[in-house]
Amino acid sequence: MFTAACIFILVQQGDITLNDSLLDFYEPAYLKGLHVYKGKDYSCELKISDLLCQTSGLADIYEEGKNSIKKQAIISDTYISFDENIALTKKREAHFPPNYKNNAHYADINYNILGDIIEKVTKCSLEKVFEKYIFSKINMTKTYLPVSEKEHIPMVYCGDEQLYRPQFIMCSKASGGCITSARDLMKFIQAFFHGELFDQKMLDAKRYRKLQLSMFPICYGNGYMRIKLGGFSTSFLGQGDLIGHSGSTGSFAFYYPSEELFFVGDFDQMKYPALPIRFVMQLAMLSVKTQS
Repeated sequence: MFTAACIFILVQQGDITLNDSLLDFYEPAYLKGLHVYKGKDYSCELKISDLLCQTSGLADIYEEGKNSIKKQAIISDTYISFDENIALTKKREAHFPPNYKNNAHYADINYNILGDIIEKVTKCSLEKVFEKYIFSKINMTKTYLPVSEKEHIPMVYCGDEQLYRPQFIMCSKASGGCITSARDLMKFIQAFFHGELFDQKMLDAKRYRKLQLSMFPICYGNGYMRIKLGGFSTSFLGQGDLIGHSGSTGSFAFYYPSEELFFVGDFDQMKYPALPIRFVMQLAMLSVKTQS
């Protein structure tokens, strides 16, 4: 969501548009083979909006396959450069053509590319852009993108195993590499949805699409997740939507507009990625039950 916020700010400043093609930032030869579906190369048809809304169809090398980046990161600490991310994605077939029907597929590469575009447009490192447009603006004094192992990078758990993966965190800048505190995260989620960072018209609710089945019941919009309450996934209990995001290490930040509540926290657990989603759903339903 930090990356999405910066994209919205750059759009407001007139530096980019959501309809900009990746060809505006990369040579055709560099993009060739990035998005291939059923033998056709769609790489040069990709737009910023496709990345932002997870509708590019690109494969998710972080989660998918026997040798996924996530599985490698659990075994050992590895730095994977942006160019290596691109090369690895080119080895996987895409899931569908860009912006195809109502399809969405969560893939970290979408936001890694957005982060690289932000650096190209601003001519600044992503950590400096985040600091300028977000952290300093809303006084997030405990939040940063680490660029050195000398900085504090917390350990995470995978089951009962404690992992220290600074290199992996440092190469995940735009797709979730921020270090923050619960207090700072609360400042951010409130600012994101209350118009303190960018015009709220950017958050077009019509763009929500269901993600892959493994991420049910999550839909994706412009840079954030939506979880609809009151349906099958909540045994038809609760009401309204939860909007925000969860992370692969168990962190979460969600807004519950119907009750004007914000939930932030961290389970510090890589093994059970659905845990924060279930937890915030339970919190939201409990808040309604308590007030009623």
